[in-house]
Amino acid sequence: MATQYDYDVLYIGAGHATFDGAAPLAKTGVRVGVIESGLIGGTCPNRGCNAKITLDEPVKFTREAARLNDLLSSAPTINWTANVAHKQEIIDPLPAGLTARLEDGGAKIIHGHATFKDNHTVIVDDDQTITAEKIVIATGLKPHRLDIPGTELAHDSSDFMNLKQLPQNLVIIGAGYIGMEFATIANAAGANVTVMLHGDQALRDFYQPYVEQVVADLTERGVKFIKNANVQAFEQQPVQLQVRYGDNQQLTADWILDATGRIPNLDGLGLDQVGVKYDRHGVYVNDYLQTNIDNIYAAGDVLANDLPKVTPAAYFESKYLMRLFSGQTTDPIDYPVIPSVVFTSPRIAQAGMKIPDAEKAGLDVAENDLANYWYYQVSREPIAASKQVHDKDGHLVGVTEISDQAENAVNALLPAIEYQLDRDQVDRLIGIFPTIGYAAWHRA
Repeated sequence: MATQYDYDVLYIGAGHATFDGAAPLAKTGVRVGVIESGLIGGTCPNRGCNAKITLDEPVKFTREAARLNDLLSSAPTINWTANVAHKQEIIDPLPAGLTARLEDGGAKIIHGHATFKDNHTVIVDDDQTITAEKIVIATGLKPHRLDIPGTELAHDSSDFMNLKQLPQNLVIIGAGYIGMEFATIANAAGANVTVMLHGDQALRDFYQPYVEQVVADLTERGVKFIKNANVQAFEQQPVQLQVRYGDNQQLTADWILDATGRIPNLDGLGLDQVGVKYDRHGVYVNDYLQTNIDNIYAAGDVLANDLPKVTPAAYFESKYLMRLFSGQTTDPIDYPVIPSVVFTSPRIAQAGMKIPDAEKAGLDVAENDLANYWYYQVSREPIAASKQVHDKDGHLVGVTEISDQAENAVNALLPAIEYQLDRDQVDRLIGIFPTIGYAAWHRA
């Protein structure tokens, strides 16, 4: 690569869209720089997936214990303060480990906020000029904030996961991934939770009959759902907060979570300065993850595409760019099947063709009543079902499951969907028994 620049490849952002590929790329001899204004690792390790799933672990345990209460001598409850402290023990070492992975590979880390000066140059914190032959935008997403009076009184997902004490009355604005997952966690830990929806559906990206079962279960557990809430303002009262919504209606709260989504993190990046095409959906790229400026690329959640905004997709893109920049490939990116899951209790997981699309196309959609399947009866799961989509040749092309182990069942079926295994090939797969993976395969 050209030697007149400080780096051959410069990444802006140090999340999964960067470090999974940047570290091995540096080992090939490519001069790699990584600019990060926050913690190395970005959202997922530090204030997203890893933290969330740690907080959720006791929820799974208490749910199963409640179902098996007559087999146990005592009923466990969640110690919120201890749970948050445990979460911190898990995630605190991650930035140092990821830093070591990058630096051991030969990458150089630059701390600060980057702004484009031209298509080969960025300025870090207004005082450091860095040049590179290729630049990768990997700045991810950030929390959306409602543009209403009193918006500063609300909090984001990071604030929630760092609460030392759980508020008694929690109001969550939004019913997407974050809203529904945190409603599940907070309710299980003893909070009074109200979820306020923008429209009349929660988790719009998932199969609605299954979503409605999750909502019904949470409602039975005490969570209140207000549809078409039309939230208008947050106000500070002498003791509590007040949410104004609907037709001059009011709701009091001790704490408000703004879970109205996540948006591309492009503030102050200076994309207009260099002419990179982007909009509120993110940065636009071609099949080589290349923007309209030929030496500037983008990867991860910051992309404007219809793919699920999940960590494994960012990982895949980061690995692809590593191979592209190191000369191991000249092919366009070829995405595999990308699954997604919402970590409510029960979970909903999906991969491949979605159920409404399959029904519209007239494909074979088979439903399995898993609550009556012996393996799910072991832990007495009351809500468990799956729908599987097969094409006209019998290949499994899509699956959606609702159960406490939905993510593991869908993970087990991914090879069948990705590699278009036929029924004879599936029958040759002998899994470990008894496991959820074995059970999933023998429903395929």
